[in-house]
Amino acid sequence: MRRIKECLRLSHEAGMNQSQLSRALSISRSTVQDYLKRFAESNLSWPDAQLMSDDALEKRLFCERSPSPRQQAIDFEYIHQELKRPGVTAQLLWEEYCKEHSDGYSYSQFCSHYRRWKKKLKTWMRQHHVGGEKVFADYSGKKPVIVNPITGEVQQAELFVMSWGASHYLYAEAQPSQELAHWIAGHVHAFEFFGCVPKFVVPDNLKSAVTKACRYDPDVNRSYTELADHYKFGVLPARPAKPKDKAKVENGVLIVQRWILARLRNRIFHSFAELNKAIRGLLEEANQRIMQRLKKSRRQLFEELDKPNALALPAQRYSFSQWRVATCGFDYHVQVEKHYYTVPYQYYGKQLDVRFNERVVEFFYNRQRIALHQRNFKQYGYTTLEEHLPPKQQKHLQWTPARLINWAAKIGPNTHKLIVKIIEAKRYPEQGYRPALGVLHLTKNYNHERLESAAGIALRYNRIRVGEIRDILKKGADLKPQDQDRGTVQNVDNVRGLAYYKQKAGEK
Repeated sequence: MRRIKECLRLSHEAGMNQSQLSRALSISRSTVQDYLKRFAESNLSWPDAQLMSDDALEKRLFCERSPSPRQQAIDFEYIHQELKRPGVTAQLLWEEYCKEHSDGYSYSQFCSHYRRWKKKLKTWMRQHHVGGEKVFADYSGKKPVIVNPITGEVQQAELFVMSWGASHYLYAEAQPSQELAHWIAGHVHAFEFFGCVPKFVVPDNLKSAVTKACRYDPDVNRSYTELADHYKFGVLPARPAKPKDKAKVENGVLIVQRWILARLRNRIFHSFAELNKAIRGLLEEANQRIMQRLKKSRRQLFEELDKPNALALPAQRYSFSQWRVATCGFDYHVQVEKHYYTVPYQYYGKQLDVRFNERVVEFFYNRQRIALHQRNFKQYGYTTLEEHLPPKQQKHLQWTPARLINWAAKIGPNTHKLIVKIIEAKRYPEQGYRPALGVLHLTKNYNHERLESAAGIALRYNRIRVGEIRDILKKGADLKPQDQDRGTVQNVDNVRGLAYYKQKAGEK
């Protein structure tokens, strides 16, 4: 609340000057001067002002003046929209204004009146955005839900929202999560919905977009960078903890929540396709709705401002790929999504970049591709190219079948036989290095006697997986007495065991 009445009372009754009033009321001297000036121009007397309430006095002194005829001649909405066109400046618009109004405002007054009008707009509308330049992307805090029609289980969906800077044109879709694949898919679908691509995308600092947030130099996710390279847009992450940087999408999220989610609150959806179909219908309505102050719809503004100045869609749709960093193992294989692929043996111990999608797996060293494989989804399987392996006569590096077998022989005959069986079970001996070494490394937690006993059990029941042998040791099966008939039941009153069938066979 302004201290107008107190300022006037001290001035008229106590006779304080402006400096004294400033110190007494803890307000600036310029504010005191403004109060006294407005009171003098109001033609009120102090006794009359004393009888008025604080609100009434404030309205009397700070009432908005009606615009002058010259000011009424300025179409501020037209100016606001034209400034969003590339290359259009306030100087150019003022010159056009002067051609129609020879007695109009000077350039400085013209800009001053426009700025005053602009302050009445919402904060997100006051930011200056050039047509075709930026879109803002984020997820909604309020989420729709999907109900499993069989189990009744409720799954929260993520709501992806993208908004253009100049036209406020919106796109939204429901997604299973905020993971990288869905974040990328949201961009691809949005660009296809718009029919064009912006010059810049302003995302929030979620991990799918920014791997390391920084106000000055953030690290952008590598797959997201590939998407930007494909569509030729730049990524400008919002500064951490600076919501004003993405005020456009914050408002877009609010519109989607109120216009779409609120209208769908009483409907039940059993699939993402069903939910997104409903969202798309309401999204079209929101984009066609006329905005009160600008007198145009988002769709109209998009067609006028953003689309003509945006980038064209590329001929091919972006194919999503993920990146990993991995080290080439001693068996010349690299694990990708629980499957092993070979790389040339010369890269043993090197750190490689891995790019993979639904079709292929690629390996890079110093930005040069060194291996390409067709994607294989068999878990813990091997995809091996013979040309990646070292020459047969060459004992390359430190691991060979002979070394592993000799190591096993020092533990015991069962372990020796087990390691030989593991290596011989593979098409290439190198494929057996990793599981053989996994078995031998069990001696870190268990002594040689226990591993030898566990190897005997594994041979008896044809168990050659590392996990199976580890389970034998973990459960202590190697510590229990082992006999030929172990695992069968003998004759009891209601169960026929091995002895029963042996007896019947003898009678025959």
